[in-house]
Amino acid sequence: MAGNTIGTIFRVTTFGESHGAGLGCIIDGVPAGLALDEAKIQTALDRRKPGQSFAGQNNASVTSRKEDDKAEILSGVFEGKTEGTPIALVIRNTSQRSKDYGNLASSFRPGHADFTYFEKYGFRDYRGGGRASGRETAARVAAGEIARQVLCALFGDVRITAYTKRAAGISCGKIDLGAIEKNSLRAADIDAANAMNERIEELRRSGDSAGGIVECIVSGIPAGLGEPVFSKLDAEISRAVMSVGAVKGIEFGAGFGAADMTGSEDNDEMRLGGGAVEFGSNNAGGILGGISNGNEIVFRAAIKPVPSIFREQKTIRTGGSGFSETDLLIEGRHDVCLCPRIVPVIEAMAAITLADMALQNRAARI
Repeated sequence: MAGNTIGTIFRVTTFGESHGAGLGCIIDGVPAGLALDEAKIQTALDRRKPGQSFAGQNNASVTSRKEDDKAEILSGVFEGKTEGTPIALVIRNTSQRSKDYGNLASSFRPGHADFTYFEKYGFRDYRGGGRASGRETAARVAAGEIARQVLCALFGDVRITAYTKRAAGISCGKIDLGAIEKNSLRAADIDAANAMNERIEELRRSGDSAGGIVECIVSGIPAGLGEPVFSKLDAEISRAVMSVGAVKGIEFGAGFGAADMTGSEDNDEMRLGGGAVEFGSNNAGGILGGISNGNEIVFRAAIKPVPSIFREQKTIRTGGSGFSETDLLIEGRHDVCLCPRIVPVIEAMAAITLADMALQNRAARI
């Protein structure tokens, strides 16, 4: 299987399956001498892991599967500092219930990668989706935290903040970044989060699921990152974010709304403020010509509804004489809305891309 590595200088390769012994990543290209805060890697993983609870709130959106998601660094770090050699990191699986997937050995779940994996490889790990499981993203989150620490070492206070902007058809009416970690949806609006949670609970009881939109805001990135023409910063972020299984679309700044704007409306006028370049707006999402312009980088990702729903669905199965039609009822433990757990994954993919672009940028000029 190809396609498990992302990056040019800061390179991340992930491995492992949902119901295997574990999963992890190998990170190459981390400069030597970085004082790595391993506790922050665990904090990042804790934000993504299943079984989270928020004080006073029923978390209707997430699976009941419990995983410690303890990161174990095997190489590349000595006495708290990176050695410049590959960093190998592993996360053990401890809460697999593979028996829940026994009825999927020959049947393909609608909305999942079961059929396409089978058509490509002629063989698949049907336990939780194997390599196509969202559990693979745990390794990305660990790598993303290391990338974030590289960015802070290079540029100072870099902040990468994602949040649920919309879920189950309900949008945030205001943006309060301080509210994100205070509600189960990781929304930037407590009132909207409560309404989202109520709607998701209704869907959970009916055996259905929901999608949403996650917005990400990056501050502290200077102008000049991005490698035209085919490695534009927005193109590379798009590639990274679209590699997350549940993401079906991405837009930057005004995004698709720019299609209905005039040039005078869409252009971000520039001025000098205290000797520094400032922008009157940010319709470009912080990127012009594929290069960061020093403004906040802003993008949004569309998250599809969780495909594992507890309703009988029509599908096909394999047998001795080929394909046949069948009905399927999925069992097991599954999220109802992926948005809150995908928030740290989106942040991680942004960090990985930006760290790679920052290291490439060192060769841009003498």
